[in-house]
Amino acid sequence: MKLIILDQTGVINQSSGTFIKTPDEWIAIPGSLEAIARLTHAGYRVVIATNQSGIGRGLLDMATYNAINDKMYKAVNHAGGRIDAIFFCPHTNADKCSCRKPATGLFGEIMQRYGVNLKNIPAVGDSLKDLQAAAAIGAIPILVLTGNGETTRAAQEIPAHTQIFANLAAVADALVGEE
Repeated sequence: MKLIILDQTGVINQSSGTFIKTPDEWIAIPGSLEAIARLTHAGYRVVIATNQSGIGRGLLDMATYNAINDKMYKAVNHAGGRIDAIFFCPHTNADKCSCRKPATGLFGEIMQRYGVNLKNIPAVGDSLKDLQAAAAIGAIPILVLTGNGETTRAAQEIPAHTQIFANLAAVADALVGEE
């Protein structure tokens, strides 16, 4: 099975310093929807693994988060792509959970759901936490320079073997072009 794991905010949609709290605030990064469509057409199952501490902070409820995701699903489908599943952590750092990246709980859920080992599966993110979780589980950490990516590259020590791309469209081009 060909699988790719994407972070949500900063990879698919634009970041916000104050969290994405409504569907109107969800804005796709140019080229990201088409990138997901190219991956889908190349046979990839696209799944999302995302920290969503805005829920735990009380900035949005599950109904609103579901409405945001509904907007994303429709936009991806309209572009010709498909998102298979969303795995999310609603907790804050204070909760000390096992699912909030850089912990690997979300990746464990993906392995269980799909019955696969994530070794050498591409995992795309824009923050150090995304890359650390991917590296810890044996996935290929991929940093995109959208969202917080430029800041992450400049200020953080990223895991060894991290691949760096301008955006999700460049990741899709590289993965689909390798086939």
